[in-house]
Amino acid sequence: MTGVRLGERLLYIGAGTPALFGALATKVGLTGRAAAIALEKDEVGALEQAGVDAGVLVEVTRVAPGTLSFDRESFDLIVIDATTGKVDDSARWLGDAARVLRVGGRLIVAERTGGGLLGGLFKPGGRTDIALRLLEAQGFKPARVIADRDGWRFTEGLRR
Repeated sequence: MTGVRLGERLLYIGAGTPALFGALATKVGLTGRAAAIALEKDEVGALEQAGVDAGVLVEVTRVAPGTLSFDRESFDLIVIDATTGKVDDSARWLGDAARVLRVGGRLIVAERTGGGLLGGLFKPGGRTDIALRLLEAQGFKPARVIADRDGWRFTEGLRR
């Protein structure tokens, strides 16, 4: 669903689904870059282990929301793992993500549709457009839901 390709530079924010990070990191290969941001100390190990399990090199750091220390336009694809309530300040993440994402790059919000997501912002049943509005408010246009099935929703925005 993410469309990550060989050689791309991937940034994964959050650790609700470390195996997803590992799977995406394998797609960028040795010519790409796979970096992850953990919000809690114990999440660093889980994300690093996902890289080990996938057999790929990854770089994992822990930072507070909205404080990405990467240079401008450092990444081709950013995935925000919103499968837990820990990625709770989405507007701050999106603003900094826009800075480190290259023009034409994509940002994807990955969430589970079963509840407990970002303080309930993206729960199904009439409030699903909030992810789209947040992406558009930060300049990610066009924005769209690229998949909503099997308990997962992926919302994508393009940095113009």
